[in-house]
Amino acid sequence: MKILRFVLIPFVPIFAVIVKLRNILFETNFFKTAFVAAKVISVGNINVGGSGKTPLVIYLANHFKKENKKVGVLSRGYRRKSKGYVLVSDGENIYPNVESCGDEILLTALECKVPCAVSEKRIEGAKNLISTFGVDTIILDDAFQHRWIKRDIDLLICEQKFLISPDFFDHYLLPAGLMREPFTAIERAHAVIINRKFSQPRDLPSNVEKYFKNKRIFTSYYAAKGFVDIKRKVEYNMREFEGQKSLVVCGIANPYSFFTALKQTNVDTENYLIFGDHKYYTNKEIQKIRKMFYSTNSHSVVTTQKDAVKLTEYKNELDDIDIFYLKIELVMDDEKSFIDFIMN
Repeated sequence: MKILRFVLIPFVPIFAVIVKLRNILFETNFFKTAFVAAKVISVGNINVGGSGKTPLVIYLANHFKKENKKVGVLSRGYRRKSKGYVLVSDGENIYPNVESCGDEILLTALECKVPCAVSEKRIEGAKNLISTFGVDTIILDDAFQHRWIKRDIDLLICEQKFLISPDFFDHYLLPAGLMREPFTAIERAHAVIINRKFSQPRDLPSNVEKYFKNKRIFTSYYAAKGFVDIKRKVEYNMREFEGQKSLVVCGIANPYSFFTALKQTNVDTENYLIFGDHKYYTNKEIQKIRKMFYSTNSHSVVTTQKDAVKLTEYKNELDDIDIFYLKIELVMDDEKSFIDFIMN
């Protein structure tokens, strides 16, 4: 992997020029940013990989529901096998399968019960949500770099582990590194959320911290709420899984935090299967799970919420195996200040 990164270094300046030129074209209004008839909150990040965008979107959607806002969520539907505008949910019913819309928006629809849709063209998607459901508040998932639609609040969420990473390449621009944009892009955000997930708070290194000066900073973490049976939808207490020999299955960008959470709850993580990020399971993977489950004499399969929405489609093939997902929630360290900031 490191060798490949070295090979890709010559392409980094090309990517940097493209990013810089694109931002200049927006800042000079050569590329026009369009308004829509609703408040728009964008959630995004500056690096590839899991930073906590979906949990933050769910957090915001549920908050706006409590405030009696007519909220809708719009995503591009990363790695979906469809094109154009696709209505995912009207707030009650789920319409497409996971491959047609993507796992993140489907998880959001299930958790929030609000109108959700995917569209590469966010302006078109936003207008459809407004005209169809009368939404007055739209949350854009993964839209920091999608500058075609005017937003009232631009939230940037960064994973603490990524920010403090000592790996030389992590803070390099694509394709050699993990950065979609340089750290200077943080200036565009109205606020930054540093998400430590299941880790303790850490100070940022000085070479990174300097980019966060004069910026409104909030911090967050994940709280494990319990294990949910994906077939019966029954939630179980964390203590009921202590010491249990489970087969851990996940296909997410950063399985490190998931394993950290399981170890903190004393779940046996010795046996595991790790797939690529946003993995769409096929019968081949299902049979692999079955084979390893029985060969390790595991008591159950434990997975993530994102993987659960995809494995649910194979509940008949897995009807003899108990499968649970770890239910997590994003928690703000200073919730009152964050909510006051959002609402004001």
